[in-house]
Parts: sequence; structure tokens; C-alpha cells
Amino acid sequence: MRKRVALIYNEPFQSRYDRAGEEKAVLGVLEAVAAVRQSLLGLGHEMTLLPLLPPFEEARDKLAALDVDVVFNLFEGFCGEPQSEALVPQFLAGLKIPFTGCPVAALRLALDKPRVKAILKAAGVPTPDYQLLRPETVHTFRLRYPCIVKPRGEDASHGISDESVVNDFTALERQVRFVTGSYNCSALVEEFLSGREFNATVMGNRRLTVLPASEIVYSLEPGTPPVLTFAAKWEPDSVYFRGTRVVCPAEISLEERGQIVKTALAAFRLTGCTGYARVDVRMDGSGRLNVLEVNPNPDISPESGAARQAVAAGMSYTDFVDYVIKLAMEKKNHGRQNPPDVPAGQAGVDENSEEFARI
Repeated sequence: MRKRVALIYNEPFQSRYDRAGEEKAVLGVLEAVAAVRQSLLGLGHEMTLLPLLPPFEEARDKLAALDVDVVFNLFEGFCGEPQSEALVPQFLAGLKIPFTGCPVAALRLALDKPRVKAILKAAGVPTPDYQLLRPETVHTFRLRYPCIVKPRGEDASHGISDESVVNDFTALERQVRFVTGSYNCSALVEEFLSGREFNATVMGNRRLTVLPASEIVYSLEPGTPPVLTFAAKWEPDSVYFRGTRVVCPAEISLEERGQIVKTALAAFRLTGCTGYARVDVRMDGSGRLNVLEVNPNPDISPESGAARQAVAAGMSYTDFVDYVIKLAMEKKNHGRQNPPDVPAGQAGVDENSEEFARI
């Protein structure tokens, strides 16, 4: 059915990411915008493009003037202000305009990585041991090396490089100072797991489906930490970009697939996600899966993990976009109609399917 759709996103502008040489991640949203726009037009929807710039008071006036059936929400927060990501869906919820993706609470929670890890641990879902450190508290370090040092509340691999993996106190102290000084937040220090790394996209509201998982495969020089750095995602000429590839669907056993599905579903539910989210996991030395991060409203540009997994599940990119829209409308009509059908050919694992029950 033809709908009036507003495609909302953060318009790139100069920010602290430019000073850090990380502006490419900001520009990445434009790839998703172009692809989603083409799919929406192909589906016959009436579409409005709405790029947003700060201050939010001006953006709010534009949102208040919308006359649409649904918003396709690609807003990632104003550049350099990841904490602003939830402002748009919060305002839309007040207007009772349906929007795609995750609710406000899930978006806010995901930007507090230590809190997510605490919730996972309390529920018995494995995640690497961690500490929050600043230069003045680094002397309280109690974890086992190697560790990885990340900004507390960033995404898109901001602040992640080969130097993020540390093996001694001198390197730890240096990296904690870098993160706190560059990103104006505490450093999240985790014990580093070097096992196989996967991610899986979960889609749904009441009925959840896990799309076929991807594996991140590293072919790096000995001594180079196998980690998904900023360069691996955004800098084609880098050693990390050339030495990192994605295999989708992942070459895994039925048992491994089942563990990824169960872990992804648990993380999705515990963080209050709906619509779609990506869960990143990694094996420890015993082969046990640990949740690294939960990513509500992840990148859905055509080369993203979510889009690759949709294709592996038998969907075209346009099918995927259409399903995202249907899930948004399902939330509006909750209790008045059945959940939307998963697109034909879907090869993911439905939590209600016989396959899921056997796992």
C-alpha cells in the first residue's frame, strides 16, 4: 500500500570527528540514504527527504510540520554528538508518528556500553570482563592482558585502531588518555578475545527473526591485533581494510548457528530493541560466545552487515527496506493485526520455527 514516508537523517557537517580524521564514518549515512530512497520510490511510496542540522529546536520545528504515515529513521545523531540520536524518535513518539527501528530507550541504552554489559552479565549472557577508567583511576586496573580500550559511548568503530589493544600498563595508560582526551568520555577497557568474530541482525517486534550471521575474517600480519578498527571499515588503502573481509553467511556448524541465534535474541530482548538491531559477538578461548556490542538501528547501506544478511536470507535490498517499514507500521497497529509476514525466501531463523525449536 502506498504511503507517505519521510526519510530523516543527520546532514554531515564539520565536527570533532574531522579533527580525529574520522569524518568518513559521518559521510557513510549518505550511502544508506541514497539506497533507501531508491527502494522507497521503487515501492511506490510518496517520499520526503528531511536532512537535519543542529540546533534541535530548529530540527524539531521541521519534524512538527510533517504530514506523513511513517518516518524512515536514519538519524544517527548530530555529527560529534552521538547522545543526540534519540532526540528524533523521542519527538516523533510524542507526535504519535510511527518510525522505523528501535525505540528511544534502546537507543539511549546502547550508547552506555558499560550499562549494557552489566545488564547482559546480570542475565547470564557472557560478555568480556571490563572496567571504566580515566587517567586518574587507571591505577585501579584489575583485568587480564591483553585488553582493548574503547570510548564509552561511540559507534562506527570511532577511536578503535591497532593501538587500542594493549598488553602492558604503559600502553593501557597511553590509550586511556587518548580516549578520554579525544572523545570526552571515560574509557571502556575490556579483556580482549581473539576468537572467531560474528555479527547477526535481529528483526521483528513480537515475532523475531535472526538473519544469517556474518563472520569477520582477518588475514593480518603476525602480531597485528585482529580487531575491527576504524580503518578496517572506512579506509580502503589501509592494511586493516585489505586484511579484513566479511563472509556471509558464516561457515559455521548447526550448533554454532544455534548459539549465535540464542545469544543474539537474548541481547536484543534484554536491551529493549524492536524493529532491527545488530548483535556483535566473539568467541573466547573455550569457544564460548561473548556479546561485544548491541547496535540498534545499525548501518543499512547496501554493503553493510545487515543488508548482506538480508540478501543471504533471500531478500532483495528493496524487500529488506519494505520489511523495515512494515515492522514500523506493526508497532503502530499493535494488537489490531497479525505481525507482518517475513519476505518470501527468508532463510533466517524464526524463534517460533521448528528449526529454532531444535536448536
